[in-house]
Amino acid sequence: MTAAAHLWNRLCRGLEVFTIALFAILVLDVLWGVISRYVPGIRPSDWTEELAVYLLVWVSLYGAALTYRGYGHLGVDYFVSKLDLSAQRVVAVIVEIAVLLFAGFALCYGGSRLVFETLASNQLTPVLQWKIGYLYSAVPLSGGFICAFCLEHLLKLKPVGAQGAPKEI
Repeated sequence: MTAAAHLWNRLCRGLEVFTIALFAILVLDVLWGVISRYVPGIRPSDWTEELAVYLLVWVSLYGAALTYRGYGHLGVDYFVSKLDLSAQRVVAVIVEIAVLLFAGFALCYGGSRLVFETLASNQLTPVLQWKIGYLYSAVPLSGGFICAFCLEHLLKLKPVGAQGAPKEI
């Protein structure tokens, strides 16, 4: 394994650990929100719901990127499997390019504009008083990961083998 591949795998593992940690914080946050509402003698926490919303967004976006890397995304495999093997490869390349273009434009470009414009307007969250632009940064970051995972998928596609089947590394 090359040094670049090793570094890439460590970065992806770091994203996995980060997403798991965010999910654990989300669970604890929601649990505290429920406890603080229903246990007598404990003052209800106003901030738990707001934090939960932003954590859910971050976990969803990074989880979607990781799922895409692991080929866990939805697909129409039934119809693609009816094609001949060289057409299956063409479809796989077209799908990856379509996802790359969408993630690049909608998530990376659109998300970056969202972050910069929101930071410029100095919008704050109602309860926690955090800058919303920083919270929106999950959109272009997850888009960058999805684009990188598209490129990774394209590089893993092997040419049609001796038996004609497209193979993945």
